[in-house]
Amino acid sequence: MPKIYADPFDVEGKAFIVAGAGGGLASAIVPALAERGAKLMLFDIDAERLAAAAIAAPGAETMLADITDEAAMTAVAKAAQAAFGRVDGGVNAAGLLPIARALEMDMEIFRRCQEVNVTGALLFSRALAAVMKPGGGRIVHIASVSSYVANPGYAAYAPSKGALLQLIRVLAREWAADGITVNGIGPALTETPLTADYLADPEFRKNAIGVIPMGRLGEPEDIVATTLLLLAPGGAFVTGQVICVDGGRTLV
Repeated sequence: MPKIYADPFDVEGKAFIVAGAGGGLASAIVPALAERGAKLMLFDIDAERLAAAAIAAPGAETMLADITDEAAMTAVAKAAQAAFGRVDGGVNAAGLLPIARALEMDMEIFRRCQEVNVTGALLFSRALAAVMKPGGGRIVHIASVSSYVANPGYAAYAPSKGALLQLIRVLAREWAADGITVNGIGPALTETPLTADYLADPEFRKNAIGVIPMGRLGEPEDIVATTLLLLAPGGAFVTGQVICVDGGRTLV
């Protein structure tokens, strides 16, 4: 008989680490996990944003940490393990979105984008895998439609998200036998503080909406159900995938 899950989105009692917990996309993910009874370790590089995230998840543990710092990632993972007695997975919502034409782009910004979006994703994943073995667990990265599509001005961001796509696939292959699934979610351009300055330009906003067949930008709440699925029993046999929640953006 196949397994029948009473609730394929059940995360009650599971312990998760959320990277970039003070960011815009995490603003929907963190309270959704907390409301469903998950135990949370939240970290961010920004103390003010982290404090705001903690308000949305009463009882959550918090740490200031930089996802590009290997020692910090190890410390976060061990702190979560000590606090909860286990780590069942994590969500990486940390990221940078610099938009600039290739000939005008500051190369330090390019390097920092790769460091956060790719190197940080690897360090976060490794730290989780080290504390989850041998019981297995779930890792979810926020990727992007830019893992697949090319836009002018995305010479830093799109390569970082393309690399993240392949990192997800490689880690999924390497860790499948350990019971660890590694997946990503690819939102379309979403209304968050990270995109607010760009979207304040009427022409930029018009063009961004114009390539989304459903005719609107994403909202942080759009990715909650997919995140829950990938962390919960319903996602048990899904690994190495980037699931686009994009209003059809990748169809254009």
